[in-house]
Amino acid sequence: MTPVTHHPFAYDLGPLQITGFGLGMLLAFVIGQMVATEELDRRGQESGIMADVTVGAVIGGLLGAKLYYAILTGDPSAILSRAGFVYWGGLIGGILASVIVIKSKKRSFAEISDATAPALAAAYAVGRTGCWAVGDDYGRPWNGALAVAFPEGAPPSTVANLVQQFGLKGYADLPPSQVLAVHPTQLYETAMGLVMFAILWRLRDHKHAAGWLFGAYCVLQGVERFLVEFLRAKDDRFLGPLTVAQVIALTFVACGAVWMGMRSKKA
Repeated sequence: MTPVTHHPFAYDLGPLQITGFGLGMLLAFVIGQMVATEELDRRGQESGIMADVTVGAVIGGLLGAKLYYAILTGDPSAILSRAGFVYWGGLIGGILASVIVIKSKKRSFAEISDATAPALAAAYAVGRTGCWAVGDDYGRPWNGALAVAFPEGAPPSTVANLVQQFGLKGYADLPPSQVLAVHPTQLYETAMGLVMFAILWRLRDHKHAAGWLFGAYCVLQGVERFLVEFLRAKDDRFLGPLTVAQVIALTFVACGAVWMGMRSKKA
């Protein structure tokens, strides 16, 4: 079966380069702010804070993503490079920065986080389309019906890159320049992000204390990332088949479940 061949979305406008990743990230924050603002308004809560929370999330998310990447690679100079934004670092950094903003405005984190839970899932689904657009974060070699080859990916899905960068030694006997078809995990994550959004949107009128829905988001996000990591092309599998990202995902599931339990009382 012939795989789909992917070509990155990127256009030069004078000295600027417009990429699908940049557009995906921009739209993710815009969609997230819109959904959260709408939900706060629906609940009769003042929603103007979301502009400040979004700015904080952008700054904290970018810093967190770069710091995580620098730590993961052991290269401090990676902080200043254009590439290398890691999701878990971005999410944790964004959450911490949002907490600071919310507390500085003397608002309840539980209430704000409860309203933003569906927004986070929607933003995730949109943001992952940016990874697809530039051919980043793809999966392991595969020849199924949805397989995609990334000859111009970031990096290209060549045998050399899969072996040297992602530790897939089983393909070392193939020609180094051969482009392999892989799992389009970016699209899997977009689809699962939409499922998470649908579930959280359905649960937004829950009868628990404020914050319960954010715990549900943490559980769903952790489960989603834990599952998709089995298909990702990764070089950080340090505990049998488990990656660093999966350990963080399990931590999110556990923390989310505890938070849900703490907020399970009737509102």
